[in-house]
Amino acid sequence: MDALAARIKKYRAIRDLSQDKLAGLLGIPRTSLSMIENGERKVCAKELRMLSEIFDVSIDELMDEKKEPLVSIREEHSPYKEAEPELRIDVPQKNLAKFREVLLYLLNRVGAKPNIGETVIYKLLYFIDFDYYERYEEQLIGATYKKNRYGPTPLEFRKILEDMIRKNEVVKVLHKYYQYPQTKYLPCRNADLSKLGATEKEVIDHVLDRLADMNAAQISEYSHNDVPWLTTPESGIIPYESVFYRTPAYSVRKYDEGLS
Repeated sequence: MDALAARIKKYRAIRDLSQDKLAGLLGIPRTSLSMIENGERKVCAKELRMLSEIFDVSIDELMDEKKEPLVSIREEHSPYKEAEPELRIDVPQKNLAKFREVLLYLLNRVGAKPNIGETVIYKLLYFIDFDYYERYEEQLIGATYKKNRYGPTPLEFRKILEDMIRKNEVVKVLHKYYQYPQTKYLPCRNADLSKLGATEKEVIDHVLDRLADMNAAQISEYSHNDVPWLTTPESGIIPYESVFYRTPAYSVRKYDEGLS
């Protein structure tokens, strides 16, 4: 089995996709996908682009073997274990709780819209986090965002979603949006609004009101013109501090009047 075949099989397992489901999203027979995963059939350029969209990784990442960060959820009161930052992202329970309620609030408000798939959710979370940081110089969710080809990607997302799916807080739905594969998440309960402050909810609502009607291509392109994404090297971690160099079109803070 060649390296690409092994990586496709690995990502399919990580995304919890059966061969039948992935083959359907690609528009090929299951037998063809089986041959690809066994290294018996080459992947064409169109299929490679679709795989990168389905797995939400760049084509470069899909083609090479570099190790992705390990995301772990730390149990409450457990000590932090020192590790190399490029290999491990440690998520304390307080961050997990905030992430859970913000995501549920987002999904309850806009998750049923046909354009709201996983890629759009990534970008909405990015703008919620970075807009809040620009306005208040504090983190809201505080997720770690990586610069990928299709825009900022929160690295903690999949690990936290696994936990939420296991607890029946959200359900994952896989289908197509027009001709493109789409992963949706639908809420199984309302967000606990007592966990969100007034300023936090205000920022979330402002992001959803102005961006939640965009499809994946539109919001990805929009994110590509934000200074934090522009100034981060490919596959690098986007620093929150770069938000203070935003252009007026993206800035949400009135600097001549202090914090808004």
